[in-house]
Amino acid sequence: MEKSIIINVSLGEMRLAILEDATLVELYYELPENTRMVGDIYYAKVAKVIKGLQAAFVDIGQKQDAFLHFSDMDDRLLGFDPNIKNGAIFPHRRNYSWTADEVPIRKGDRLLVQITKEPLAAKGARITSNISIPGRYLVLVPNDNVVGVSRKIYNRKEKYRLKRVGRSIRKDRFGMVIRTAAEGKDEAELKADYESLVRKWEQLVKKMRGAEPPLLVHKDASTLSSVIRDLFTADVNQLIVDEKKMHREIVRYLKDVSPQLVERVKLHQEKVPVFDKHNIESQINKSLSRKVWLKRGGYIFIDHTEALTAIDVNSGRFSGKDDHDLNSLKINLDAAKEIARQLRLRDIGGIIIIDFIDMINPKNRQRLEGEFKRELRKDRAQANIAPLSEFGIIEMTRERVRPSLLFAISEPCPACMGTGRVISKSTTSAKIERWIKRYRREGGSRSIQLVVHPELAKYLSEGHKSLIRKLTWSYWTRIKVVTDENISLDEFRFLDKMGEEDLTDRFIS
Repeated sequence: MEKSIIINVSLGEMRLAILEDATLVELYYELPENTRMVGDIYYAKVAKVIKGLQAAFVDIGQKQDAFLHFSDMDDRLLGFDPNIKNGAIFPHRRNYSWTADEVPIRKGDRLLVQITKEPLAAKGARITSNISIPGRYLVLVPNDNVVGVSRKIYNRKEKYRLKRVGRSIRKDRFGMVIRTAAEGKDEAELKADYESLVRKWEQLVKKMRGAEPPLLVHKDASTLSSVIRDLFTADVNQLIVDEKKMHREIVRYLKDVSPQLVERVKLHQEKVPVFDKHNIESQINKSLSRKVWLKRGGYIFIDHTEALTAIDVNSGRFSGKDDHDLNSLKINLDAAKEIARQLRLRDIGGIIIIDFIDMINPKNRQRLEGEFKRELRKDRAQANIAPLSEFGIIEMTRERVRPSLLFAISEPCPACMGTGRVISKSTTSAKIERWIKRYRREGGSRSIQLVVHPELAKYLSEGHKSLIRKLTWSYWTRIKVVTDENISLDEFRFLDKMGEEDLTDRFIS
């Protein structure tokens, strides 16, 4: 299998696509208004304790208090005192579980916590006091002496070797989990990564001394940096980026941590946009559609609600030459493969209900279940699957770390008071930039009109360094913004200089 990472950088957003045999399987957006929070560490204060929920709400300085369940509390870091070197370590019991009658914290207590799930809709972030700091080859576990090795390293001798190296470089009260990327690395490389992580912890503790919570004490890597750190491994054939500055940053980072991967990093300099060349743009458009076609003519519907995601499998145009049960199996197997891909691509988390086409034969039902589980193993996110019911329904949960792709690039609809979603202004702005790039590449005129909703016009034109000004200078094109209240907030039209000819469809992605 050929695996590629493709990065597109524009004025309004950064997009990172992961391809497997030219098929889009994961997509990451980094937008100005959607700052990544997972992995961030806060010095925080308990705002409210709810004994019945076995949980607390913790003030981390955001709009909504974060949610901390008692099961996510590390008793070794309760009462953590930053004024003692490396923090006070209390000899509490290991793996201690709180009973229903016990409340381990009180309102006003100070805690060191880490974000494990992004805020979503009306829910605040999910946090833990089990702190860990990831590096390229290791994950540092402060106030612990554990040395663990990734389960994805299957070679027994290599596991023993890495564990031996880990024990030799470990400092007291600084445990570690050795990552898959460490396979084959020597002691010097692992030690350098380990010491870098220990320094980050010491800087974190230093920030807390004399400070008042809430306070952000450690910012985890950006989406781009974390994907490069976690996913750009030896099995990736190439990484292509279309911006020189980003290319230099990636090469500089890899020279320090994985010099053998530098030659796989390429700068895209062709006139054709990088996402167009690799057929990613069309795949993204399909990924936002409610209806997804299957290769035999069947299709699936994907519907999102606040509580769950429902997926319905339909036979569509497929009639088949076999009996009904075998025809249903063929469509269901196609659907199982596509659903697993769509869950990864759209990053759908939480409760998921899948309504497959009914089958009578127990062997066919068993095969469908097995194939679906096999496809889900390709996913990094953890999934729990219930057996296929007598009605052909699979209930499952998928780990939700960040908002789904739909939520990441959309915002509440102003017309329906937030019950629906529209593509966000920053995402629409990035689409506008891509249109102009294609238009100028084909030798279009240096003067055009852009027709948008008044709200989007305000977003594009605000400030001295407005997006319209940046686009004008970047592409040497005079852009006259015209407002139209009848156009949707996430739509735009491009007209010629005189406003007579509509050019939009010629250069749309």
